[in-house]
Amino acid sequence: MQIDYCDFPEDVLYDLENNVWVRQGSAGVARLGITSVHAALAGRLNRINFKPIGANLAKAQSIATIESARYFGVVRTPFSGKLIAVNSRLDGEPKLANDSPYGEGWFVEIMQERDSRGLESLVEPKAAVDRIRAQIRDLHVRCFGVYPDYEMWEIGVECAAVLVRLNELLKRCKVNDVVHVVSDDPTADIEMERWADETGQQILESRKEGNLMHFIVKKVR
Repeated sequence: MQIDYCDFPEDVLYDLENNVWVRQGSAGVARLGITSVHAALAGRLNRINFKPIGANLAKAQSIATIESARYFGVVRTPFSGKLIAVNSRLDGEPKLANDSPYGEGWFVEIMQERDSRGLESLVEPKAAVDRIRAQIRDLHVRCFGVYPDYEMWEIGVECAAVLVRLNELLKRCKVNDVVHVVSDDPTADIEMERWADETGQQILESRKEGNLMHFIVKKVR
């Protein structure tokens, strides 16, 4: 399900205090990762450091640290157990945790202790919609389907000038890089669609929030 554009799949449970999700497996093994809110709050991740495999973990203990240009944070387990696997792909591709927090961007697998405490704090998203919505609002989180590599906040700038700057940025970008463009020009929606048709670049998402338009643009050529 989506709550204010942030994804919260219903096949996992959530520790909303620490913004992690848990997918229960067989034989007491659980897979953990960060929520879409945590990923958006952190920004584009550039480094993830895991605790060593085999570590015995207490409830609320760190399983990893995450870093971006603007953020350093800790990912915590909601229950006790033994760390038995980590997602080694995140060593070289930390942004997977932004782009696919519930899939390829998972973090660790933990063998839960039989008397592990903390499971009672996990909730289903449909039972916590109001709490999740309040958290998104209070943390000023904005989620998109694809996490941007670059940001362009162009307030008080005519859309024609915005597009010139966007073209300049895309020249320096790699194919498949994503740019978040924000404009308060009332013609931005029309002008951006025209620009996409002319350039062959792709607008993945557009959204109006108050007097601002948000665009997620992907470089495809």
